[in-house]
Amino acid sequence: MPESTSKLLHPEAIHRIARLEVRARHVVEGFLSGMHRSPYFGNSIEFRQHREYAPGDDLRHVDWKVWAKQDRYYVKQFEADTNMRTTMLVDVSGSMQYGSGPMTKGDYASTIAVSLAHLLLRQQDAVGCLAFDDAVRGKTPVRSQRNHLAAIIQSLEAASPANKTNMYDILRQAAETYPRRGMMILISDLLADVEGTLKGLRMLRQRGHDVMVFHILDDDELDFPFNGPTRFEGLESADHLNCNPRALREGYLDALEEFLDRVRRGCAGNTVDYALIRTSEPLDAALAKYLSNRLGMHHRN
Repeated sequence: MPESTSKLLHPEAIHRIARLEVRARHVVEGFLSGMHRSPYFGNSIEFRQHREYAPGDDLRHVDWKVWAKQDRYYVKQFEADTNMRTTMLVDVSGSMQYGSGPMTKGDYASTIAVSLAHLLLRQQDAVGCLAFDDAVRGKTPVRSQRNHLAAIIQSLEAASPANKTNMYDILRQAAETYPRRGMMILISDLLADVEGTLKGLRMLRQRGHDVMVFHILDDDELDFPFNGPTRFEGLESADHLNCNPRALREGYLDALEEFLDRVRRGCAGNTVDYALIRTSEPLDAALAKYLSNRLGMHHRN
């Protein structure tokens, strides 16, 4: 039996999956109850427009009359098809296992991904997911069926991360795995080579994707509240450091601000929507940021 399958059958894994789905549904239902139905969610299946055929399109939607006249393949695009194709790129590397509150960064990221998937599938959008550290650890195709949520959850839970993040290679693989234009949502602490990350985001934009980054950091990482003698242990290496953190605090916060500034500027320069999110921030606030950004994309496009 494959390791990922046997892991999913373990009672604790089944419990985690159920807990994640319940948490995501609770977040979405609570969020939707507090807002009016957004006008860009369409359920109509009326014909809207043609677009050029792309590999993977359903041949049943090819307009053969157009082909007969122009000798080129065009697909009939219906209103429901014009909804966003969204892919969640979820970082499950070792550093994402840190958490000072009730949820680790990894738990928070997975909950955002599943909550967004649940929200989008409710509206007949198509959603896919790719979980990664330095390699792809789980992936699901882009689908719009309601029952696709279970596959996304299992893909996230099947990942067994223990490595660092190779962001550029992952974003390049994402572009190859999901070539049709859509929306790419990167959910990560971005603790990787910044230039590689920005290079990968730029590549996704050049290939026609809308891109949004949820930058997930723990309060400890943003505030560095440590005082007495502390032992810091690496989550992606065996390294450790015994020190008085008060001596490090000023230098750490300066380096953090420089890192955040590089990321913010790089995203802005590549027309990538960026949101810094603390793990102490309510999850529905993250959904609100997504929706406001999505509406902005519709106006921008």
